[in-house]
Amino acid sequence: MEYSHFKEHTDRVVESCSRVIVGKEETVRLIFISFLCSGHVLLEDVPGTGKTMLLKAFARTVGSGFKRIQFTPDLLPSDLTGINFYNQKTGEFQFREGPLFTNIVLADEINRATPRTQSSLLEAMEESQITVDGVTYPMAEPFFVMATQNPVESYGTFPLPEAQLDRFFMRLSLGYMTREQEMEVVSRPSTADILNSLEPVVSQEVIQEMKELYTKVRVQKDVLGYMMDIVEKTRTESRFVTGVSTRGAIALYKASQAMAASLGRDFVIPEDVKAAAPWVLSHRIISRGGESFEDARKYLGQIMEDIPVPMENLR
Repeated sequence: MEYSHFKEHTDRVVESCSRVIVGKEETVRLIFISFLCSGHVLLEDVPGTGKTMLLKAFARTVGSGFKRIQFTPDLLPSDLTGINFYNQKTGEFQFREGPLFTNIVLADEINRATPRTQSSLLEAMEESQITVDGVTYPMAEPFFVMATQNPVESYGTFPLPEAQLDRFFMRLSLGYMTREQEMEVVSRPSTADILNSLEPVVSQEVIQEMKELYTKVRVQKDVLGYMMDIVEKTRTESRFVTGVSTRGAIALYKASQAMAASLGRDFVIPEDVKAAAPWVLSHRIISRGGESFEDARKYLGQIMEDIPVPMENLR
């Protein structure tokens, strides 16, 4: 596969999802990049902005198995992973798979579940496996968790711990549409009909090729140094309690490669790093003032403005 074809496939995914959620092409691109990098996405925004609809549209577009889990305070870990039950006909215990055994999992309102249930996702997200009663079961391939949460409502919610936030490859926010975009959505007959009409635009074979191809995108030493300047700055900035971890630095490297490939290039430029960094790094930083995710992202952007950008030929 050529990188021009990589861009064509990415553009088709973005175009398909944009039939349902108007004006959020860049967010769709970032979700697809996370998917190709075998990462997971936390989508955070106020209610009614189309988070769940967007993730449903994405699952249909990439043609993978999909299950939605509504997280509630009474949800148990076994409701996600599955249980061993006694089969009276055979006289033996059998494992009944939970909803995590699929390709794409929509964890809706993840912060409404208890910490115990939230932590049951950790092994699946990080190790692509689940252990039940001492037996380990591999997850499907690909395996992708897309979680949503409401940042403005605190009653009856359990904030995600930093250890679990760090497992998410990107933390994204949709935001409101423009006036013209919202008028288009409000006036159309049925969004559900558009969603149901979506067909896969990339095959599983193509997705696997794309997953292998983006890792071959070249990153020059100057650009890698630019990435590390950003990471190290978060560790020395007095406003932050902790900076970006090594896992975060690896995520930024992968995201920059996939960003370049999605734009048809076989090499990374600083603009790729700038485009990916706020979404990959902001949720991995703990600030002293307890700012919101949006504030942390903006402050990270201000920090990046002070870091020299390599200007040499990067091909």
